[in-house]
Amino acid sequence: MKIYFYLSTTLLLFAGCIKNNPDPSWLEVSEWNLVNNPNLSLNEGELTENISNAWVYIDDKLIGVFEVPFKIPILQNGMSKITLFPTILDNGISATKKIYPFLQKYEVTAELVQNATLHIDPQTSYKDNVQFKIRDFEDANTGFEDSPSSLANLIVTNDPAIIQPFNGNGFGRVSLTTANFNWISSTTLQEVLPGGGSPVYLELDYHNTADVITGVLAINSVETKENPNVQLNKQDPSEVYWKKIYIDLTTIVSGSPSAEYFRHSFESMLPEGVSSAQINIDNVKVVHY
Repeated sequence: MKIYFYLSTTLLLFAGCIKNNPDPSWLEVSEWNLVNNPNLSLNEGELTENISNAWVYIDDKLIGVFEVPFKIPILQNGMSKITLFPTILDNGISATKKIYPFLQKYEVTAELVQNATLHIDPQTSYKDNVQFKIRDFEDANTGFEDSPSSLANLIVTNDPAIIQPFNGNGFGRVSLTTANFNWISSTTLQEVLPGGGSPVYLELDYHNTADVITGVLAINSVETKENPNVQLNKQDPSEVYWKKIYIDLTTIVSGSPSAEYFRHSFESMLPEGVSSAQINIDNVKVVHY
């Protein structure tokens, strides 16, 4: 709500300022381009992204938060430092626009000219010290373990009906039916993740016609604590497409100081009123420092 209020106020100020100052400079920004970081020795995985917004600063002064692409008036001219921060929808929530902590800002010094438009094509990359744990379904080892109580199973497929270049050789699929109506699974890698408020995120691409509840298992020698987290809402079968989400795990991981390691959980049920549904996932990427 604070972000919406701020943006509304900013737009009102823009409208008033333009009325009184009819000759602003214009800043036009295209969509973000996520590129490889040559300084990283680690595998970054497929560079899929859903960087939907940008925090905009001119000479270190906040202008606002805008959905890319956009064109906005700037009430100054001359050489200016323009800084754009890659911004995501935290947990897929449109009201929560957050600077993604693992991506580089884009910064350029350029001239703003009254009644002229400065066009910027921003690009970003993962920061030099980012760590990754990736499951990309490029071989038969899925990196997942289905629960004994799960009736449906995760397999690797390269279904030509929906495969995209970012899927590489394949992706993970779960087929739900009236006979195999539930899926309960978790990743197999025992991940040691940083606590103390250090950011931890789960990135993934998904294409689904059934709801999927994601979560985190905090595990030690005594117990396994289940932490349900974000739901991936089902899509209409006639309109389903690949989406990307950034899921914030920071609070769960930092709130589990007794955990020796973590695994990531996924659960789904066949929706009511249908005889089948599909869950496709790929590029499951845990990102942290």
